[in-house]
Amino acid sequence: MATDTPVPPGVDPTKPNVGRMYDLVLGGTNYFEADVKAVEAIRQFVPETEDIVWANRGFLQRATKWLAEHGIRQFIDVGAGLPTRNNTHEAAQAVAPDARVVYVDIDPMIVAHGRDLLKDTPHTVFIQGDLRAPDGILSHPEVRELIDFDEPVAIVLAAVLHFVSDDDDPWGLVDRYMAPLVSGSYLALSHATYDRIHPEVIERFRRVYDNANEQAHFRSKPDVERFFDGLEIVPPYDGAPPVVTFSGLWGAEEPADADSDGSRWIYCAVARKP
Repeated sequence: MATDTPVPPGVDPTKPNVGRMYDLVLGGTNYFEADVKAVEAIRQFVPETEDIVWANRGFLQRATKWLAEHGIRQFIDVGAGLPTRNNTHEAAQAVAPDARVVYVDIDPMIVAHGRDLLKDTPHTVFIQGDLRAPDGILSHPEVRELIDFDEPVAIVLAAVLHFVSDDDDPWGLVDRYMAPLVSGSYLALSHATYDRIHPEVIERFRRVYDNANEQAHFRSKPDVERFFDGLEIVPPYDGAPPVVTFSGLWGAEEPADADSDGSRWIYCAVARKP
């Protein structure tokens, strides 16, 4: 492990964890040898691994900033992972210092470390919760204490729904997150795709994740567009129509220069609840 943090109960250090793997690529320090081996295995056939992760992180930052600039002061970031660099609360509170942010993750190690990192950060909490249990997250006492559900809320689902199988109905999960929210609330979502990636690379990627705590479920653009049914997608950049796009393009000042191999692994959009 890269730190001396004790292993919390319920954490298996021998199994790669998708949250810790993501944190490792971002330059974090809370991971185990199993996470390092899994990331190194992926880098062998996906040389743009860092680009994938940072393109998604860039979308998260730009989308959060845009939402704060358009009046959103409440954010629930589900499946957030470790708050190490370029985080939701930093982007939101840089625009609006009074912005309130809830981070949610299922992994007890991530939650424990996240709570410690954020203990002196105002208007920000980190709770343990399962992405697949929206009702439990939205009714959590710490969420209810911080978030006013009579006001608009942004639900952030950044690169997490591709860990939910079709059998668990990720589209229904999104509906359950958005249904209780008032008009003017938003969904910011990104999701892995196979549309522009060679099938053999996708299969090798899946095999690595088959040994991790979560399996990867890549989806097509139409499948990702379904997450926004009933919502109003905002144009991803000046002059663009309101569409789902690649992660590097969303919010880009110069879209022609923002595309990259890594960006094309991730679709994303921001959409308003009418």
